[in-house]
Amino acid sequence: MQDLICSFFGHREIEETEELVEALKTEIFNAIDFGCRVFYFGGFGAFDTLCHKILTKIMIENAELKIQRVFCVQSEYHLRKRHKYLKAENYEDIIYLNPVFDGWYKRIYFRNCAMIDASDYVIFYAENRADSGAYKAYQYAVKKKKNLINLYI
Repeated sequence: MQDLICSFFGHREIEETEELVEALKTEIFNAIDFGCRVFYFGGFGAFDTLCHKILTKIMIENAELKIQRVFCVQSEYHLRKRHKYLKAENYEDIIYLNPVFDGWYKRIYFRNCAMIDASDYVIFYAENRADSGAYKAYQYAVKKKKNLINLYI
């Protein structure tokens, strides 16, 4: 059986509370119980950083799960020339998902859609606001009928 994929989407700035950390741990374990062993990351915001930190701790404490952290670059160019802040040792793989549309202005949105399309489970922290890329991704995942959770309270 092929490992299932879980993606994370959330805001660049968040308030990191104990409640959010515990809810996120619970949801990551729910994704693992669902069969996810591959976890996609796409950004550098506070929510992604928190997810990465928690997942890395789970991965170290549960090596038998063989969890993989995968960074999805927004452009094929970034596979050849990585951003200086993207450290390969923080991920088991760095990939480019070929989005349906690759317009420069909306490259991140379509990369997010490609991540959601490839995912079996999606964890969000997305407030309903018009200017939010995380919320646009959430709306796309709902439309695609993905298994998802939005931890935004």
